[in-house]
Amino acid sequence: MSEQPFKVSVPDADLDLLHQKLDLVRFPDELEEAGWEYGTPLADVKRLVAHWKDGFDWRKAEAEINELPQFTRDIEVDGFGALNIHYIHQKSTVENAVPLLFVHGWPGHFLEARKIIPLLTSASPEHPSFHVVALSLPGFGFSEGPKKKDFSIKQYPEVANKLMLALGYDEYVTQGGDWGFIISKAMAHMYGHKHVKAWHTNCPVGQPPSPSKNPFRFLLFMVTPWSAEERAGIMRTQAFRKEGSGYMQLQSTRPQTLGYNLADSPAGLLAWIYEKLVTWTDNYPWTDDEVLTWISVYWFSRDGPAASLRIYKELLKLGPEVMASGAQYSTVPLGLSYFPKELFCLPRAWSQSIGNVVHESVHEHGGHFAAFERPDDLANDVRAMFGKGGPAYGVVPGKNGYA
Repeated sequence: MSEQPFKVSVPDADLDLLHQKLDLVRFPDELEEAGWEYGTPLADVKRLVAHWKDGFDWRKAEAEINELPQFTRDIEVDGFGALNIHYIHQKSTVENAVPLLFVHGWPGHFLEARKIIPLLTSASPEHPSFHVVALSLPGFGFSEGPKKKDFSIKQYPEVANKLMLALGYDEYVTQGGDWGFIISKAMAHMYGHKHVKAWHTNCPVGQPPSPSKNPFRFLLFMVTPWSAEERAGIMRTQAFRKEGSGYMQLQSTRPQTLGYNLADSPAGLLAWIYEKLVTWTDNYPWTDDEVLTWISVYWFSRDGPAASLRIYKELLKLGPEVMASGAQYSTVPLGLSYFPKELFCLPRAWSQSIGNVVHESVHEHGGHFAAFERPDDLANDVRAMFGKGGPAYGVVPGKNGYA
């Protein structure tokens, strides 16, 4: 199927069913003064459920989502047939804008990009402009998910690359965090230089320098003390692995079992994702409407919220090195943004193992959802990398981002 315009249009019957389920919610008890120590606080879930049922206007949120230029098209995936893929395609008014693919993760979706899109597509003699494509990964949002097992580290990049080629972008750059980091890294390895000209991530997860691969960098790392920020990052990373990564174990081993809860209980889905929205961000002031719009996309998603969990099972069964590196080292130019409340805050020296690092930015504030939390900071980082005087200026031939 060729490209088709797309508008989110949830049937009234689906809205009615949601409200019926919210009417029948049975809440668990809670220990006194539990706070966030045991998970999402009961008072927060009760407040959000009540607002979802009686105050939140999905039709208003839906209309705002539909202000974004959305489309679908079929993408043939080797061994898996055609998948109907949903995406935003916002073109700049600058003819020579840089084509950029935004790749989300979990529990994100295409709306992660809604704040950064107008910044990246804006035209100015002071900074480059971009044509932005923000896809819904297969099984997320309004993209069709695979029906067979083993849709993994080769297939997600294949879908993304074929989408860009179908849109006429034979050469382009990427930006992403979370799974977007893993997928973008794999794309740089699989399609680097020919199609992927550079990539940028706000979720740099590297490995310690290797004494065999780079003995000089290893020795330098061993004799260089960590900064206060790096020590704080290591402590945060250790705390996350100890106290916050249980979701990953569940989703990478028994996604189907967990999926029954998320597909049948809107309160369960709300609590599961809201916990991450709060604890993975840097004191971001979420409004209840923002939270419920975000979670409603999962509730009303094409294949249901359980489909989004399977990426953990499929990729992590390849081994922990997938999370650490995603794919082999690539010489494609790489830009990194460091935000202090990211889940994995590792020493910057480790980032050299990820790829050909040509640009780095360090921020005082921000967490896991940088494009949504700190859109100006992230947009400025991308502009600095690809703008005049930047290390990746002109990396896409004939598309330098300026009028």
